[in-house]
Amino acid sequence: MKKIIGLFIILLFAATVRISAQLESFSKFDFVPGDKVIFFDDFSQDNVGDFPGKWNTNGKGEVVTNAKNPGKWLKMRNSTTYLPSIVSNSFPENYTLEYDMILAGEDRGGNFNIEFTALENKNQVPDASDPTGNTGLQVLTENQGDGTMRFLTKSVINTDGNAVDAGANTDLNDQTIQGKPSEKFRVSITVNKERLRFYINATKVLDLPKALPKGNYNAIIFRMWAWLEDHPFDALISNVRYAEGTTDARSKLMTEGKLVTHGILFDVNSDNIKPESYGTLKEIAQVLKDNPTVKVKIVGHTDSDGTDELNLDLSKRRAASVKAAMTKDFGIDGSRMTTDGKGASEPVNPNTSPESKANNRRVEFIKQ
Repeated sequence: MKKIIGLFIILLFAATVRISAQLESFSKFDFVPGDKVIFFDDFSQDNVGDFPGKWNTNGKGEVVTNAKNPGKWLKMRNSTTYLPSIVSNSFPENYTLEYDMILAGEDRGGNFNIEFTALENKNQVPDASDPTGNTGLQVLTENQGDGTMRFLTKSVINTDGNAVDAGANTDLNDQTIQGKPSEKFRVSITVNKERLRFYINATKVLDLPKALPKGNYNAIIFRMWAWLEDHPFDALISNVRYAEGTTDARSKLMTEGKLVTHGILFDVNSDNIKPESYGTLKEIAQVLKDNPTVKVKIVGHTDSDGTDELNLDLSKRRAASVKAAMTKDFGIDGSRMTTDGKGASEPVNPNTSPESKANNRRVEFIKQ
């Protein structure tokens, strides 16, 4: 029995150290994802070789797997526009966009554009070579063959039906990130009215207070342009998440007595906290530091994939991992926190779509 207890302590310590080391690499990461998931796609519902059902395009693309990175990915092609089916007539003032991306192959040189814009008809996919002509913002990522990524932004205003530049381009070539072939990286974007913040992994590469012209935004466009067709390459994207607003952690926990967050993320079927959760954990920890007498119960929730027994166990372990991180990395006294897990027994949405499942995967902090 003593050996079993000793082994358990060693495993628990190792897990805590592992979580701490991963989170530490994101210690300056202040991104907090939106609270309500509007669009989510990891292509799990699509067959390999097919074009994904929740997207539209003016060219080619297919769902693939990747030997070094699990899950399914959308493989994108040159001179092509990709339009996720975000059902919204108008975006809110505050929202977030996140996705994983892999660039690989013999020649990784080319441009990958993200455009926040307004489309009169979302069934008509814009051409890849030109902006839509509507009010919007383009964020161009220029991928060099050596793995360096350079950034350029361009605002567009629609005047009497004619697109004009809103001033000169914002050239941010000094903001570079050195990548590696076949290495997955995470892009996180926050929009707060006119302000745009753009992160790659833990690094904030853009923070533009007046980036977005005022307009009725309703679409996000992904574009591939200037990639060389005569050189093999892969440009893959997955885990695309668009969410509305951000949670006021202080108000939710202290005034309403309960904070529900979707910003603490875990590896699939694991209690391992993803490092990009740091911003959310830090925000909640600050609330507890500012209110040292408050105690909370941390409750994990899962979607309905898998058995009830496994989901219940997973949700309990995830809650325990959050407590461990709050104690180890943010100095919150462990005696102030208890943990529990509900598995998939208390969904906030029916488990009938990727978006609903993403909203059901959550962590709750309940004031005691």
